[in-house]
Amino acid sequence: PIGRVKVSSPEVDALLQRQQFPGERLDEILAWDGAEDIFAGLVDRYILRAGISGVQPKVLVPEHQDSAPQRFTSKTSDLIVKSGRGEFPGLAINEFICMSVAKEAGIIVPEFYLSDNFKLFVMRRFDRDDQLNPIGFEDMAALMGLPAEKKYSKSYSAIAKAIRLFCAPDQVQDSLAQLFAIVTLSCIVGNGDAHLKNFGLLYSDPIQRDARLAPAYDIVNTTAYIPEDVLALDLVGNKSLFASRQGLLDFAHACDVARPEEVISGQLQALEQVLARSLELSEQVPEVIAAIRRCAEPFMKTFG
Repeated sequence: PIGRVKVSSPEVDALLQRQQFPGERLDEILAWDGAEDIFAGLVDRYILRAGISGVQPKVLVPEHQDSAPQRFTSKTSDLIVKSGRGEFPGLAINEFICMSVAKEAGIIVPEFYLSDNFKLFVMRRFDRDDQLNPIGFEDMAALMGLPAEKKYSKSYSAIAKAIRLFCAPDQVQDSLAQLFAIVTLSCIVGNGDAHLKNFGLLYSDPIQRDARLAPAYDIVNTTAYIPEDVLALDLVGNKSLFASRQGLLDFAHACDVARPEEVISGQLQALEQVLARSLELSEQVPEVIAAIRRCAEPFMKTFG
């Protein structure tokens, strides 16, 4: 299940019902240092529970609870485990650093972790409440009636319009501010994959009118792997990362952000603070750090 939506298959459900799900301990995933590829093992074990899309290799893993062994149920605390494998070197550190900057800058994010061997990025899913009941989630492509292959169409302004249309009245301003902050940070760190499916709304129940923008997720620098990458969506008529400085100032009007320069300056400070305390990680992925700094440099010159 994703959010409040569950897709079932009699054949798959029968297999799941016969299979024990003791789950995996978060601390053991993070501390794994064995010779075997733990990510490949998790994929083999939980492939029937995958249910999450995206280019980056990832698997949905039930978290072990200190209680009796679990059988298949939608009420589990799930972990999203990601690995760049050989295709995207250093991707786990990349996402951990970018998400750490988001958190440092005050952007709402899910709980996330980096494994001790720097190879896995682990995030706790955010479409569950404290009692593990499903919370409704709809990504922006779905809200706009678009198929997944159209996730790079539309614009960030279209997301702002969707927020005004679908969010609860008392959630609109905070959601718009969060949207602006996420788009701004994506420009600063060089995230060219902030497409429609990487933004979504959470809601408790359709009749309660409490829809709000979901926490930020999947923020990574993409220019380390695609040097000439551009923004995933149109930003006030342009997709250029380099030209996004002026675009963000214009986009601020669509998000009712009165002082965008302060938001940008605060995120630049957050970036420097995170990099300053992440020297060991930076040494592991110098190309990624260099790519992030190249993207941030024009902003530093203008807003730093």
